[in-house]
Amino acid sequence: MLTNKPYVWFILVLLLQSCSSKKEILYFQDAKFHKVEKVVYESSKIQPNDILSIIVTTPIPEAAIPYNIQSLGSQGGGVSVELLKLQGYLVSENNSIDFPILGEIKTEDKTIEELESDIQQMLTKGGHLKGASVNIRLLNAKVTILGEVRQPGTFTFTENTITLPQALGYSGDLLITGKRNDILVIREENGIRTMNKIDITSADWFSSPYYYIKPNDVILVNPNTTKIKSAGFVGNAGIVLTIASLILTSIVLITR
Repeated sequence: MLTNKPYVWFILVLLLQSCSSKKEILYFQDAKFHKVEKVVYESSKIQPNDILSIIVTTPIPEAAIPYNIQSLGSQGGGVSVELLKLQGYLVSENNSIDFPILGEIKTEDKTIEELESDIQQMLTKGGHLKGASVNIRLLNAKVTILGEVRQPGTFTFTENTITLPQALGYSGDLLITGKRNDILVIREENGIRTMNKIDITSADWFSSPYYYIKPNDVILVNPNTTKIKSAGFVGNAGIVLTIASLILTSIVLITR
């Protein structure tokens, strides 16, 4: 019988290993145990090379003009985000910005909300402006997604916070060959680089610091075992099946 031939068993094992189980593919399989949870938002710290839009307003608009960068698009027409970046405040390597009249302002270990409060106090308590209001936005927030996704690359976002599933959505979701229990998130914050692995087949990590993406995060989706074996053997599962079929046909003809 054919099943007594060792090479037949080898081929059958190879074909079985090329398949992925539902347990390896489905997202958030234990979500039913996480139906109600409190959402805690965490603001990101300002980092070197961030580009900030800072707008100062007062009850008397003319009084705030010296404290604002004159917009190149103020003479009519809209202003693109790329143009705003050129006009924004670039955070230096020593964590500071050069602000009109106030001079150098340190940004180290501060969130956008904290920097807004600091500048507002400098303007009001320093006797510069009365009733000053400060609005700050990060203009170049981005996340890089690599590996087994449909569209790897670097993506910009304008929201204050986005989640890891949202970020993966920018890349068109994981390929079937992506290892869902081995997603690496690389983060640099306050001069410290951290790396953490996420298993998105589970919902246990929803309360972790990596549920929300921070600007400049790098997400790496590693290939699963099927992709690694097919890449090292013959390229892909389709070719494996074709070659296996030819081998089995040859064995049947030879052993008749």
